[in-house]
Parts: sequence; C-alpha cells; structure tokens
Amino acid sequence: MTTKKQEILDTYKEKSEIKQKVFSNTFEAFNMLREVLKNLAEEYNKALAKDMEKPRIKYKNRGKFQVSLKFGGDLLIFSMHTNVYEFDRDHHVWKTRYARASKLNTYSGIINIYNFLSDSFKYNRLNDLGYLIGRIFINNSKHYFVEGKRQMGYLYKDFGTKIINEEALRNIVESALQYILEFDLLVPKYDQVKIVNVEMLQTSNQDQVMQTGKRLGFQFNTDDIHGEEAIYTGH
Repeated sequence: MTTKKQEILDTYKEKSEIKQKVFSNTFEAFNMLREVLKNLAEEYNKALAKDMEKPRIKYKNRGKFQVSLKFGGDLLIFSMHTNVYEFDRDHHVWKTRYARASKLNTYSGIINIYNFLSDSFKYNRLNDLGYLIGRIFINNSKHYFVEGKRQMGYLYKDFGTKIINEEALRNIVESALQYILEFDLLVPKYDQVKIVNVEMLQTSNQDQVMQTGKRLGFQFNTDDIHGEEAIYTGH
C-alpha cells in the first residue's frame, strides 16, 4: 500500500472514530437535557403554584433533536445539530492549552439555545424572529464549554476539565432563564410598522401583520443591557 494511501486511510479512520464519539456524547447530553427540562418544569410549577393560579412553564418534545421549555411569554428551544464541527482559526478556544494539546480535542457537537416569543408559535406567526442566546459545545471526552450572551457566556471557562452532566445542564438552563427574564420585548421603531397593505390586513390579524421579535429594529449586541456578546476566552 502506498504511503499516501495509508495516510488517507489512517486519517479517515481516526477522524471517523472521533466524530462518531463526539456525536454519541452530544446525543447522550441532549437526552440528559430532556430529563433536566422535564424535572425543572415540574419543580418550578410546584413552587409557583403557591402564588399563581396557573403556572405557565411547560416542557415539550419537538422531535429527536429538538425540545422546548415555555416560560411565561418566552420559549426556549434547544436544538442539537447532527454534524460535528471544528473551530475556525480565529476562535478563542485555540488560546487554551487543552485545545493546543491536540486538534482532536476541539472536534465538537453543538446544542443551540434559541429564545422566541411563545405567541409566535401559538399564533403561527411565521415571520417572527428568534435569537441564539447560547450554544453548548461537547467533545469526544465529554468536556464542554458554553458561549453566548451575558450569563450564558462567562460561567463555563474550564474547557478540558469540566464534564457535561445533569448538574451542568441544569446550570446552563437556569442561566438561560435568567437571561431571557431580563431580555424584554421592545416596541419596534415607528418607521418599520407605519405602512401595511390591504392584503396583510385582510389575511392576518394585527398580531400577524407586525413581525415580532424581542429586539426587532435594534442591533442585538449593542441593545443588550450589559453590552457585547460574552464569548468564552479560556485561561
């Protein structure tokens, strides 16, 4: 067998094994996340029942790779991507000793966390916007880190030492809930909604006429209360 052919086969086998392990670990974590969300919804609803006639926290299974948590007027959607990714050379993860020790350490699966308004799904407002507020990266050794907005961005900087588990996932979910409670729906700029056509009013109710999102018409980063996106920087 030629040297070049052997190199190709060896590289293929190595990467295939790593990526399969990454996918398996990410899917295992996603299924743990399902249980965390179910338990959290039940626990929070019990606590709220003392003060609220109708608690509004609801877990929903949306398929093999997607689940959601309705939290009042907000909807958190957790979506696992089925592919395995490598980081671009400008990503801050390369500043860590763990990443530099072996490129294989950085192959990661991703669980994205999106924030939508729950009414967007209730009323089938297909033009409404959601925002990526965080994403969980998991590698072949079940090491993980999170990058995202504010609370989501600075809690998990020990890539290479922390193992993804139910406790970690609960912390991530509760950080997301803290964030969306402070991330309010803002009135859209007047010029963006001052003109509508007849068809829009005849075929839709007023809620559907106006495209809705928490920061519609504003720059997402600069409008955040605490400024720019909090990105994982490592040690």
